[in-house]
Amino acid sequence: MRKHNFSAGPGALPLSVLEEAAANLVDHHGSGLSLMEMSHRTPGFESILFEARETIARLYGLPDSHEVLFLQGGASLQFAMVPYNLGQGAYINTGVWSQKAIEEARRIGPATEVWSAKAGGFRDCPSPETTFDVAEGTKYLHLTTNNTIYGTQWRHVPEASVPLVADLSSDFLSEPVALDKFDLVYAGAQKNAGPSGVTVVIGKRDVLRSFTGAESVPTILRYKTQAENDSMYNTPNTFGIYLVGLVAKWVRDNGGLVGARERAVAKSAALYRVIDNHPEVYRGHAAPASRSRMNVTWNLVDDSRQKALLAEADRRGIIGLKGHRLVGGLRASIYNAVPETSVQALIDLLNDFAAGKV
Repeated sequence: MRKHNFSAGPGALPLSVLEEAAANLVDHHGSGLSLMEMSHRTPGFESILFEARETIARLYGLPDSHEVLFLQGGASLQFAMVPYNLGQGAYINTGVWSQKAIEEARRIGPATEVWSAKAGGFRDCPSPETTFDVAEGTKYLHLTTNNTIYGTQWRHVPEASVPLVADLSSDFLSEPVALDKFDLVYAGAQKNAGPSGVTVVIGKRDVLRSFTGAESVPTILRYKTQAENDSMYNTPNTFGIYLVGLVAKWVRDNGGLVGARERAVAKSAALYRVIDNHPEVYRGHAAPASRSRMNVTWNLVDDSRQKALLAEADRRGIIGLKGHRLVGGLRASIYNAVPETSVQALIDLLNDFAAGKV
C-alpha cells in the first residue's frame, strides 16, 4: 500500500509516471538498453530532452523570446549563478530560501534587501500595493514565489523598475504564471516537477546567451555556456530530465496549469478549513492572504501532543508531516502529485485528533 506522502521534497510523484518509468527502466521503449545507460549525445536522448523542454514551454505559453534549460545543483546553485551572470541584485526576503539567496549573492558582490517579512515571523508576502526602493545600478529584483518552510506564497507578479528573477522551486508547474514578465526563473524539480538532481531554468534568450559577468566566472556557471550547448555542456541528469518530461506531460493531460491550480485550490482550502475549524487545537502559521497552496504549515496549541499526532499519522500511513527543523510545528506539502484521497486521509486524522478520538 502506498503511503500518503506529504514530504516537502523530494515530494510525491504521479503514480502513472512512476509506473511508466518502471515499465521502461530496463529496456527503454524497445531500444535494447536502459535510459540510464544511454549516451546523452544520441538522438534517442536528445528527443527526450527536446520534448520535455517543448512540453514545459507550451504549458506556460512561453513566447519565442524565452527558452528552457535543464541544469544541476538545485536552487542553491542558482543562488550563485544569478549574481555571477546578471550582477548586482535586490532581494525580497520572505523566508529561509530568500535569505540563503541573499547571503550567497553577497559572497559575490553587492546585494540589497528591499523588503523583509522577518520581523513578523515570515507570515506573509508583499501585497500588490507594495513598492520596492531599488538602488541605481541594480540589475534585477529577486523573489521566492512560494516558501516551503513558513507556508507562504505570492499571489501576484510585482511591478518593478528592473528585470524580475524568481525562485519557483516549490510551486513550479502548479499554476499559470506570466513568465514573459520575468527575465529569469528557476526551479529545483524535486517538489512538483520530478526527482531531485534536475533544475529547470527559464529565461529570456538574450539574457541566457549574453554573458556579462566577470571573466573569473567558471565556464560551466555561465548561462551562455549551458544555453549554447542545449543543457549538455557536461553530462546532464538524463533519467531525471526524462522524469521531468513525463511529469510535464501528466500535467498537460490533466487540465494543464489551470487544472493544476484548481486542484491545488481545492486541496489547500479543505486542509486550511479543518485547521481553522479547530482553533482550540490547531494554529495556522501563515497570514490568510499569503497562505501557500503547496505547503500548509501549522502548530498544535499544546505542542506536547505533537508526538502523539505524528505517531497516529504514521500508523495510518501518513508521512512527512513534521515541520522543518528551523521552525518546528507541522507541515503538509500538497504538491501536484499528492492525490485528493491523501488530503482527505489527513483531514480525517486532524478531525479525529481534535475530537479526542486519537
